[in-house]
Amino acid sequence: MGFSFRVDTLFLLSLFFQALLLYVHQTRAANLHNMSNLGGRKQTNGCNIFLGNWVIDPSYPLYDSSSCPFIDDEFNCGRRPDKQYLKYSWKPESCSLPRFNGLDFLNKWRGKKIMFVGDSLSLNMWESLGCMIHASVPNAKFSFLRKQPLSTVIFKDYGVSIQLYRTPYLVDIVRGNNGRVLTLNSIQAGNAWKGMDLLIFNSWHWWTHTGSKSQGWDYIRDGPNLVKNMNRLEAFYKGLSTWARWVDLNVDPTKTKVFFQGISPTHYKGKEWNQPKKSCSGELQPFSGTSYPAGLPPAVVIVNTVLKRMKNHVYLLDFTLLSQLRKDAHPSVYSGDHHSGNDCSHWCLPGLPDTWNQLLYAALN
Repeated sequence: MGFSFRVDTLFLLSLFFQALLLYVHQTRAANLHNMSNLGGRKQTNGCNIFLGNWVIDPSYPLYDSSSCPFIDDEFNCGRRPDKQYLKYSWKPESCSLPRFNGLDFLNKWRGKKIMFVGDSLSLNMWESLGCMIHASVPNAKFSFLRKQPLSTVIFKDYGVSIQLYRTPYLVDIVRGNNGRVLTLNSIQAGNAWKGMDLLIFNSWHWWTHTGSKSQGWDYIRDGPNLVKNMNRLEAFYKGLSTWARWVDLNVDPTKTKVFFQGISPTHYKGKEWNQPKKSCSGELQPFSGTSYPAGLPPAVVIVNTVLKRMKNHVYLLDFTLLSQLRKDAHPSVYSGDHHSGNDCSHWCLPGLPDTWNQLLYAALN
C-alpha cells in the first residue's frame, strides 16, 4: 500500500492511542458479551450482530450466480472448482440473524429510494442486494441501467429504486490545469444523494492506491494547500470529516436512514493470518475462531472517530472482523475473462456481501 512518509506525528500518535483504546474496548466486549459498543451503534435488539462465528449452512447460497441478471464478471466465481465457500452463514453469539426475505424488504420499502454511495465495494454490495431480492421475487418486473456515475435497479411492481453512485473518495475529484485534484473539503457530488430514503456510504480502498496508474488523483488540495502527496490516513480522516459535515447539514434523520459500510479487508498478505507464504488464492475455508491475528486495520479507527463526532446518527455496519475471517471468499483468479490477476480485494457473488445485506436487513427491522 505504501503510505507517504510525510507524517503528521501528532495525528498518528492520536490515531495510535485511539486504536489501542478501541482494541481494549472490543476485547472487553467480546469477553464480557457487552453489546453496546460505540454508543449503541452496533446494537440491534440488544444483540451485537457483528460478534460471532461462521458456520456451515446447507441452505446456502441464497441464489445462483447464473440466475441473477445484475452480477459483473469480476464478482462471478461460477468457474471456481470448489463450492464450500458458498455454504457458510454468519451466526452472532447471542441471537439469530433473520433470514433475508426479499418480498418483505420490497413491501417495507415500497415507493422508496435506496442509494449506495462509494467505490467498488459499494458495487459489490449493491449487486448482492439486487440478486437477493430477485431470488425472492423472480417474477417481479424490474429495470436495470448501468452508467457512470449512477446505476439503478427498479423493482417496478413495488416502486423500489436501488441506486449506486460511484465515487471512491466521497469527496470530489476536480479536474483542472493541474490534472485531477482530490479536494478534501468539497462534496459537489452530494447533490445527487439528496432525497433518498436510505443511504449506505462506503470509502477507503482507493485512498491506499499509489502510483500514477493506480491512484485516482494527481494532487491533493488540503484547504489552501495543493500537495503532491500526504499521509493517507490523515487524508482519509479529513475527507471523511467533510462527508460527515455534509450528512449533518443535508440529511434529515426523520426522513432518511444513513448507514456506513465497515472497512472491507483484503487478503493479499498471508502473514496477517499467520501463513506468510499465502494469499487468498487457494484458500478454501474461513479463518477459524472469533478473532483475527493482524487485528483491525487503522482505517476502522478513523471511521469510528468520525461517526462518534457526528450530530446525526449513522449506523455502522461493523463487518470488518467477520469479513477478515473470510480469507476464502474472494474472486482470486476466478474473476472473469476481463479481470486477470489475483483479486483479494473484492468478494464472490453469491458470497460475503450477501451477509452484509443480511446485517443491513436485520438492522432495518
